[in-house]
Amino acid sequence: MSSKYESGVRQIPYSQQRVYNKLSDLSFMQEYQDNLSQIPADTIKVEDLQFSPDGFTCRVPPIGNVDLHIVERDEPKCIKFEAATSPIPLTFWIQILPTSDESSKIKLTLHTDLNFFLKTLLNKPIADGMEKLADALATMPY
Repeated sequence: MSSKYESGVRQIPYSQQRVYNKLSDLSFMQEYQDNLSQIPADTIKVEDLQFSPDGFTCRVPPIGNVDLHIVERDEPKCIKFEAATSPIPLTFWIQILPTSDESSKIKLTLHTDLNFFLKTLLNKPIADGMEKLADALATMPY
């Protein structure tokens, strides 16, 4: 069963190009690794998080191991990820649009196929996780 999760739109006080430059190379996320591992238990728990310039790997109980890689960079407006390894197929997009020369906005989108049981179990944690990730990306220094 195909499922689509979207975050709300978040304003960022940095230019579209500056945000894109930072988010299109995930190696910067190493400095945030401890914070991401501390996501509250009412959302999806992420363990063993590792980053590279082109993606990240982690373990997400009860889903399993997830390995997401950047599959497309549409500079400066979109970064698309796809699961190279995951028990469920998924794609993830970060859309970045300018609002002025010195500000932009982002929106996150996740597409996945979840069976009825997993969708029932994970629907709220995924939706909440998308909002928290969007909040975190909106408040980072670029």
